[in-house]
Amino acid sequence: MKMNLPNKLTILRIVFTFIIIIVLVFPFYSVNIEFPHFRVEKIIVDSRYILAGILFIIAAFTDFLDGHIARKYNLVTDFGKMMDSIADKILVNSVLIILSSAGFINPIIPVIIIIRDSVTNAIKMIAGSKGQVVSAIQIGRIKTACLMTGITLMLFYNLPFELYNLKVADFLLVLSVVLSVISCIQYYNMNKHLIFDKN
Repeated sequence: MKMNLPNKLTILRIVFTFIIIIVLVFPFYSVNIEFPHFRVEKIIVDSRYILAGILFIIAAFTDFLDGHIARKYNLVTDFGKMMDSIADKILVNSVLIILSSAGFINPIIPVIIIIRDSVTNAIKMIAGSKGQVVSAIQIGRIKTACLMTGITLMLFYNLPFELYNLKVADFLLVLSVVLSVISCIQYYNMNKHLIFDKN
């Protein structure tokens, strides 16, 4: 199958995700590779997270770019919509899990985000099986923006806000969790007639 440009950008986002995972979790010391650490006032910064943050920004930009190009040039495909959703979940959820395991964020954040994604995906599958399309809602878009920004800041050690003891990254991630729950409830209320439809 020949892929159009938006689909190629989506696949590129998945590739970037696996590179980010490798950068963050591979034991580079075992192959005599060391990432430098440096100090920003009282904060010790591991350059691996800075590199991962840069890659995350690029990957997140492809998410905006592929959708923009697909809509502008009428290149929206079923494959593209499916892969775009998968690419987003792989990128965000894998980084959240890694940040949690490294002690940067509370584990409840990825748990709630992943549960929310599972529930909304199930709702979309049920709707799709009945010929209905569940469109993204505004609060879901705001949640995604908060989540992407919060993750980016966390990978950059919440700098420069951390120097002023402003927990902006934590605030955005907690806000994204709250919005995730609210949007999940909205998705359910909007589609419960399909879920419990016996036909």
